[in-house]
Amino acid sequence: MKLGIDIGGTFTDFVLFDNNSNQLYFAKTLTTYPDPTIGIFNGVKEIEDKFNFPVKNMDGIVHGTTLVTNAVIERKGAKTAFITTKGFEDVLEIGREMRYDIYDIFLTMPKPLVPRNLRMGISERVDIEGNVVTPLDEGALKSLANTLKENGIEAVGVCLLNSFANTSHEKTLGDYLSKNVPDMYYSLSSEIMPEIREYERSSATAMNAYVQPITDKYLKDFETQLRTAGFEGNINIMISSGRLTTIDGARKSPIHLLESGPAGGAMAGVFYGKHLQEENLLCFDMGGTTAKACVIYEGKPEITNHFEAGRVKRFKKGSGLPVRIPVIDLIEIGAGGGSIARVNNIGLLTVGPDSASSTPGPACYNLGGEDPTVTDADLVLGYLNADYFLGGEMKLSVEAARKAIENKLAKPMGISIEEAAMGVHRIVNENMANAARVHVLEKGMDPRHFNMIGFGGAGPVHSFGVARLLNTKRLIIPVGAGVTSAIGFLVSPVASEKIHSHISELKTLDWNEVNNFLSDMEEDGYKFLEKSNIDRKDAIISRVVEMRYYGQGHEITIDLPEGKLSDSDVAEIQARFVKEYEFRYNRSIEGMRMEMVTWRVVVEGPTPEMKVKQFTTQVGEEDAFKGTRKVYFEETGYLDCPVYNRYALKPDEKFDGPAIIEETESTTVIGVNTTIQVDKNKNILIDLHL
Repeated sequence: MKLGIDIGGTFTDFVLFDNNSNQLYFAKTLTTYPDPTIGIFNGVKEIEDKFNFPVKNMDGIVHGTTLVTNAVIERKGAKTAFITTKGFEDVLEIGREMRYDIYDIFLTMPKPLVPRNLRMGISERVDIEGNVVTPLDEGALKSLANTLKENGIEAVGVCLLNSFANTSHEKTLGDYLSKNVPDMYYSLSSEIMPEIREYERSSATAMNAYVQPITDKYLKDFETQLRTAGFEGNINIMISSGRLTTIDGARKSPIHLLESGPAGGAMAGVFYGKHLQEENLLCFDMGGTTAKACVIYEGKPEITNHFEAGRVKRFKKGSGLPVRIPVIDLIEIGAGGGSIARVNNIGLLTVGPDSASSTPGPACYNLGGEDPTVTDADLVLGYLNADYFLGGEMKLSVEAARKAIENKLAKPMGISIEEAAMGVHRIVNENMANAARVHVLEKGMDPRHFNMIGFGGAGPVHSFGVARLLNTKRLIIPVGAGVTSAIGFLVSPVASEKIHSHISELKTLDWNEVNNFLSDMEEDGYKFLEKSNIDRKDAIISRVVEMRYYGQGHEITIDLPEGKLSDSDVAEIQARFVKEYEFRYNRSIEGMRMEMVTWRVVVEGPTPEMKVKQFTTQVGEEDAFKGTRKVYFEETGYLDCPVYNRYALKPDEKFDGPAIIEETESTTVIGVNTTIQVDKNKNILIDLHL
């Protein structure tokens, strides 16, 4: 048995897979602040009590968390210092000297995680080839360590100039700190991000140090509590690239957890796409705080190494702190079930990006929240069942939702409560559809050519509206739609990615040197997999290199030929680069020299196989039809809409919309002019007649 645990901004999701019976078991609890482990073990206890599966009998646990993202966004990390080559103390502040909005005269740049008084320089210098120009001033190390102690520093990031080419100075500094300041955490750039670009490397190293103490404590407590409860299996952590790492790997490099939850949703999209024989899918994931869209093309999500955390303007590229880590390429907006709706200063209705989260939560939760949210609007419109939220475990108040919408939206705008609620619902759908459309178009693709798969706690409520706006022909609501990201955790492989910057022209490369460091990177990956009991004969190796035309400032990524590389591979590498360059820019540059920059090796374990089968003990053989209720649709106003129990729907069952399909973890809303069918695995397929 294997358990997936996904901590979101509002709810924590649980999926248990029993390999003997091919059954999935789901649970959902409110995320607890400030200690999310309370919510985790509430959910574990629910699984033990409801399904009689003690945690001690489980073989593996896969966990994803928003802890790192929240710490960076809210600036609640550790007191951190930063050590760099003398004269480069202001790299974190100077950045790239670029304005992300050239017309904003009140432009605000992201503040470094480490203030100026805690950024320190040490005398040393290494050139781009790794040659020592100025030896490390080891005499200054004692004074440096004393300064760190006097300032009560909890963590330190070390990023010396060109240390990706020669790691000796950073390792000497790290060894000194570990021996003389043993209680302090330290991060070395040569371990966190060993590649060119000083600002990005400095930013990533400082961020890793900033979040390491709180992440280390959290994961240590998490593991301790599991072991105390009798769990003896493997613990893996979801990282931003859609792969799994060990708990020790996550504690050492927590920045890789920045997008762990959304990555789980994308990997679930890959899994369902494979079983539905849908290679091209648009994943729509909407939870309590945010909504995400991701393209699955030819069975894979695109992985990018360009990511920003803690943006000053959340959806403005360039306004955050860059972190060159592998991350699944997706678009995210502040539109979730808990997103707060308000009337702005010019009388227009706006929604998000701030969220009521789980504390105090939407007004309808009756936990002290007074602001109207998307969930309140959906409840007023009849999309949600006040008596069946979380399968009836959490009662919602229609009166509280109507009161919040009336006082803060309907009256100020001079419209009815229903019109205000529909306005909130429509704005969220329009915002997500626009973001998804741009995300797909920027990749040179047409959103109309993709079927959509919708999931997340609030995703099935809004997927139909988003799909209609995108002119999507088919919408898929998978089994376990309300906890799909946690399902994605269970079907993701354990993997290690190693990075090495070695800059040289393609035609003058020393292939012996290249083969040696590629071999070392592969060996490191094999050793990493062995920690998760994966044999090296079962590993899958993928090798890529980032290339550019000589003199360019940015690279594109191409796959390397298999086996040992030599001069005989030059023509093939050159052809692959030209093909990719022409695909992206519709041109190539004849006769221009090519340059290899950064090499990446991924050593990946086998992808877990999971045969999906819906857990159905909540119901017997009764009819899925539960009756009707008044539901407000934009095209029709209120109408008596059929309501179905998802667990009682049978394979190959078929009926027409509109319809509401309820399950414990989410509710699917389907409008008019649709045909609904249930496939053999009990996924819901909705054909939209445009």
